Amino acid sequence: MIDVTLENFETEVIAASMTQPVLVDFWAPWCGPCKVIGPLLEKMEAEYAGRFKLVKIDSDQEQQLASAFGIRSIPTCILLMNGQPVDGFMGAVPEGQLRQFLDKHVPPADDAAAEAEDDLVEEPPLDAEGQLEQLQQAVATNPADDDARFEYVKALLLAGRVADARTAFAPVASKVAAVRRLDSLQRVLAAADFAAQQGQPADAIAAFDARIAANRRDFEARFGRASVLAAQRRWTDAMDELLEILMRDKAWNEDAARKTYIAILDVIEPPKPKVAEGQIPPDDPTVATYRRRLSSVVLS
Repeated sequence: MIDVTLENFETEVIAASMTQPVLVDFWAPWCGPCKVIGPLLEKMEAEYAGRFKLVKIDSDQEQQLASAFGIRSIPTCILLMNGQPVDGFMGAVPEGQLRQFLDKHVPPADDAAAEAEDDLVEEPPLDAEGQLEQLQQAVATNPADDDARFEYVKALLLAGRVADARTAFAPVASKVAAVRRLDSLQRVLAAADFAAQQGQPADAIAAFDARIAANRRDFEARFGRASVLAAQRRWTDAMDELLEILMRDKAWNEDAARKTYIAILDVIEPPKPKVAEGQIPPDDPTVATYRRRLSSVVLS
């Protein structure tokens, strides 16, 4: 059961009803019959095990929503499917009548279980080369799909194929000012270009280390060191160096350290795993850790 307000109504009710029936219970704390049907509705939600979603709206606190649904007495329950109200009832109806109401609209238990099982069936994972081929085909099929292109360029960078990544990125280079994820790709490519100009990575890092030892606030040296590390795909080492800048000067060089840090997170974050309806996919532990570290430094 979820308490809904005007702020989360679109997500918790309209969007949610596109994938499962959503039963909206309009109630108020002073309403006696509401206290009778409320626990019954929660019991039904548990028994129906995901076949519908229950949300509650305090009609006193959310008068705009109550007015939008034409609520004149409470409790009133409205069932939405595909973003539209399809049925409803008023009053504290008995359990048998409530079951009849729900069974008219929600999928049968066997069908729901089968759908959930189908949703969790995973295809055999592709190897890295297979994933690249799949992404390349997606970009070739729809060159205007910036999301597919982002994933393709990202996969090329993770595979160390910088030249191919640069070629694949070229058609969307003009969009970096408007699309943050594309800006992230450009920043990682820029780090690779910078590193290529420094000669051998080990020699470049040694030179930057010497400069940093002489002046711990030599941010250009630290940023250069981070760029070389990123080009070697030593992603966490690169972010550690960028954090050293941020701890000393959060806004250095027009926010270059923070933006490059975020760019690396965008590139290394793996696709979210598929989970059952209503569950939240887990965050990648490395990405989650480094997001927290960035927040703690930037907000300190």
